[in-house]
Amino acid sequence: MKDIKRYLSLWLKLTNQSFMREFLDRWNAGMFLFGKLLRFGFFTIFLFALFAKTSDIGGYTRYQMVFFFLTFNLLDTTAQLFYREVYRFRPMVVSGDFDLVLTKPMSALFRVLAGGADPLDLYMLFLYAGLLVYVIMQLGAVTAVGVMAYLALLVNGLIIATGFHILVLALAIVTTEVDHAIMIYRDLTMMGRVPTDIYHQPIRAILTFVLPVGLMMTVPAKAFLGLLSPWTVALSLVLGFLFFVLCHKAWRYALTRYSSASS
Repeated sequence: MKDIKRYLSLWLKLTNQSFMREFLDRWNAGMFLFGKLLRFGFFTIFLFALFAKTSDIGGYTRYQMVFFFLTFNLLDTTAQLFYREVYRFRPMVVSGDFDLVLTKPMSALFRVLAGGADPLDLYMLFLYAGLLVYVIMQLGAVTAVGVMAYLALLVNGLIIATGFHILVLALAIVTTEVDHAIMIYRDLTMMGRVPTDIYHQPIRAILTFVLPVGLMMTVPAKAFLGLLSPWTVALSLVLGFLFFVLCHKAWRYALTRYSSASS
């Protein structure tokens, strides 16, 4: 409990510094936020344009597809909110600044994974949450079991996203030749903006069991809609935890391969 309080206090201080840094240049911050809104708006228009000529896609109605899209945005933005520091990690390794992190009396993984939240993503998170509530009202037939399964699988999705970010950090240590690995992750998760059911095999299986984008993005929404059995929900939670454990082991292995700037 003492360590939890210490790391929470440290995270709040780092987040405060991150917020102050972002708002030093309000023009750039405003343009970045506008870009996020524009990208979200364009894809929403694209979804509604698709349904102008058809009543369903892959067996899903218009508002169900929007619900999948908003669930994706909720998870993706939450991960960006907490793990923005990952985007700055590779230059830290290349320059040797990671040596200084390793000498500090705190977890190196904590520092490079959650070293300050992004305030711009916090604004977007409020927008997505509000739109999600509106879409849920349009869907109707909300059940307590569906809501509980949805919330549990959202947490599971965030655990999987955490694992992906840890894997990106490990990759940055093991090989400095792979640039922008975090952007490869972003491109991969973009496939989860729509239900992975619409993809053909073996892509669907790969996105579910090998690179668990489907477990992270699609499964929570399907559980809310009552399209999953209790066993499938339980299996998804187990697979999410196992993926996180494997990613953490990859991080620990990467540390043994790290060569400091002075070596």
